[in-house]
Amino acid sequence: MFDTLIIGGGAAGLSCALILGSAKNKPFAIHKRIGIITHQKTSHLQTALFNNVLGLTPGTTGASILENGKIQLANLYPHIEQIDNEKVLELIESKNGFVVKTNKSTYTSKIAVIAIGYTNLMTIVGLENYVEPHPKSPIEKDRIWLKNTNHLIKENLYVAGTLAGWRSQFAMASGSGAHVATDILTLWNNGKDVKVHDKIG
Repeated sequence: MFDTLIIGGGAAGLSCALILGSAKNKPFAIHKRIGIITHQKTSHLQTALFNNVLGLTPGTTGASILENGKIQLANLYPHIEQIDNEKVLELIESKNGFVVKTNKSTYTSKIAVIAIGYTNLMTIVGLENYVEPHPKSPIEKDRIWLKNTNHLIKENLYVAGTLAGWRSQFAMASGSGAHVATDILTLWNNGKDVKVHDKIG
């Protein structure tokens, strides 16, 4: 049983995992089991080129961020379980949270974070009732979102990134994932607001 399982290894999913991982020494997070299903094949980062993102060297590719993001997560926060080469097929609500079925295995988690792309190819069974046309994308692009309030679809079910209704900008997707992570940490901290910062010295 995971305490939180993130579905999607793009900008939002990896950002969410990094923030959750960075809280590993907090008393409310120290024993939490966290996983991320790092499916990336459909990520728009695969073809992205970044010249206008603060902190990234101009010419950085999205493909390099996808690969280096997994390495960064593994090196800094190895307690986050990375599940590679699996695609989520179904999400089922259970008494204790959620059952997540992939093409290879089945997982259970108290909290689930959906952090995959916003194309209409998103076909995870169990999410159909939350799918609506994307509010910030031209109708002809046929993009979708999972209806939510401040990233929360329903209790313990979050959505992050473009699928949460944000525009397709790297900084927005990353920030959305970080937002969800701090909401989860705040939940674990009995509602007391949590931010996780590293500081020099």
